[in-house]
Amino acid sequence: MIALFGLAHSVMARERFKAWWTRIIPSESERSTYVLQSGLLLLLIFWFWQPIPALIWSVESGYGRYALQAIHWLGWIVAILATFLINHFELTGLQHVYYNLRGTGPAPARFVTPFLYKMVRHPLQLGLLIAFWVTPEMSVGRLIFAATMHIYILIGLHFEERSLQQQFGAAYAAYRQATPKLVPHPFKK
Repeated sequence: MIALFGLAHSVMARERFKAWWTRIIPSESERSTYVLQSGLLLLLIFWFWQPIPALIWSVESGYGRYALQAIHWLGWIVAILATFLINHFELTGLQHVYYNLRGTGPAPARFVTPFLYKMVRHPLQLGLLIAFWVTPEMSVGRLIFAATMHIYILIGLHFEERSLQQQFGAAYAAYRQATPKLVPHPFKK
């Protein structure tokens, strides 16, 4: 199921697929259809998931457990915040619907690097990786989920970086040179 999600999510994000797909559906609906499909596939993963409860690790210490839970939730906060920093409504497809209802088109995409994007190129994915891996209890099932999603994220970033390079050219190339992909360098300016 995760492979199906990854394949569909990656294929639908490619410009070639979008060009074909928007011959079938209105272009204003492309992004929201993509997000809907991704959400439905994630729901299927959750629905059909078969837990493997055997524990890899379990942190019982109160402070250690609370610290890991705090970091876990911080990962989710980073992921969600990252979407709002670059335009949550564009990412979810809602902005396209809004522009269509107003009868206007979106402004041309601008290359921006707000807050978290100054530290890493992909804070959304970093937040997800933190949320997937940092936990007081890691079961075999959760390990499989975290590992396969980690692999998918790394593969997806390869294609996303190519798309961003094509879209933003020299500006993205300079950003890529100066900013780490996923792991921030705390002492680098």
